[in-house]
Amino acid sequence: MSEALDRALTPLLGAADGARAVAVAAVRGEECVLLCRGAAEPGTRFEVGSLTKTFTALLLAELVARGEVRYDDPLDRYLPHVVPGPPITLLHLATHTSGLPRLPPGLIGREARAAWFSNPYAAFTSADLMAALPRTRLHHRPGTRVRYSNYGVGLLGHVLARAAGGDYADLLTERVLAPLGLSDTDCDPYRPQATGHWHGRPRPPWLVPGLPGAGALRSSARDLLRCLLALLDPDRAGPPGLRTALADVQRPRLALPRTGHRVCLVWNLRPRGGRPLLHHSGGTRGFSAFAGFLPRSGCAIAALADTSPTPLAPFVQAAYGTLCALDGSGVGDVPGDRVRELPGGGRESRPLPGGPAHVQ
Repeated sequence: MSEALDRALTPLLGAADGARAVAVAAVRGEECVLLCRGAAEPGTRFEVGSLTKTFTALLLAELVARGEVRYDDPLDRYLPHVVPGPPITLLHLATHTSGLPRLPPGLIGREARAAWFSNPYAAFTSADLMAALPRTRLHHRPGTRVRYSNYGVGLLGHVLARAAGGDYADLLTERVLAPLGLSDTDCDPYRPQATGHWHGRPRPPWLVPGLPGAGALRSSARDLLRCLLALLDPDRAGPPGLRTALADVQRPRLALPRTGHRVCLVWNLRPRGGRPLLHHSGGTRGFSAFAGFLPRSGCAIAALADTSPTPLAPFVQAAYGTLCALDGSGVGDVPGDRVRELPGGGRESRPLPGGPAHVQ
């Protein structure tokens, strides 16, 4: 515990307008703090939305470390119905360079529109996802632009499950969650969790049956802190394959032009004072989430709130700024390429002249 770290985190507890439950956790070197407000406790489960994608990336890296898949494997090695056009690799899916649209065709049907303010993904199943593949049209040739895609990372989760001969949620628990001791974390919408709110109104649990790898996870501040500690010190976490994966997800895979920003496996990387800052955010119809860390300075923050993100995302902005302040690199805005996915938004499409500069 640290009084100074406690004081730095306390403003975050009030940064989510209208939230009834907020939990934030941080580490700075040997200091560690977890604070809660309202109905939240250290083990309270929140929907984390697109933070799920960072766990899907970790699962990918773990399977690669075991030699079960390769980053350059094409989709048609694992799927019976491939997307028409140039080959898409697993690395394309994990770096948002696949060319896939943000959502699969057929998702925004009548049922999704009727449930748009509660559960727009609930009626879209794995069978619907497989049926969408041959009807998909790429926005660009794989590897030439960064275009944020829930479809792509959700599809990656299915591919990994097929490669390992199991179910995505069970595989994630076996390979990542259980070895890291994350007992509050899984994709089960029926375990006890906080009640989410959208414009002050309670929302039902978020259901993503067809794209679990993109946004189905629930977690607690306690578990996210454990995960961030593992990312800060991979050599002390889990079995050898998972330790390798924890380091591998942090390795830059491509550079965005004119910004100095990098894309790792799902994680966004921004240089801060010459040091890398990795971050990701998430949102559902009732929850907001942020996680970020600076591996060279041993600083990390996780922030969870039981209210949906607003367009300006003040809670996520405050969490990002607090992380920068902890490191001493100054308070900054949330990056311009921040994500506000599941249910809406996403990064603009960014060209990569000459193709993405993959760092080996």
